Amino acid sequence: MDYNIEKADEMALALLHLTTFQERHGFLRAWKGMDWDIMNRLHEKGLISDPKSKAKSVCLTDEGAKLSRTMFEKYLHRKS
Repeated sequence: MDYNIEKADEMALALLHLTTFQERHGFLRAWKGMDWDIMNRLHEKGLISDPKSKAKSVCLTDEGAKLSRTMFEKYLHRKS
């Protein structure tokens, strides 16, 4: 399937924002139930921790957390 990879990564970040939770050590984590290619690209861009672990979630880097919120607001936030 041919698709816009950058937009797919942005949408994945927006969706990760929906599932974020604060870990007791202060890290922001998100459930990693996304396409593996996308998760690997987000890791290579330095936005999330390595998704290839036994954990069911990934840590968002500071940049990844900011960008996931920005993408959520861009694509999914309901304007009042």
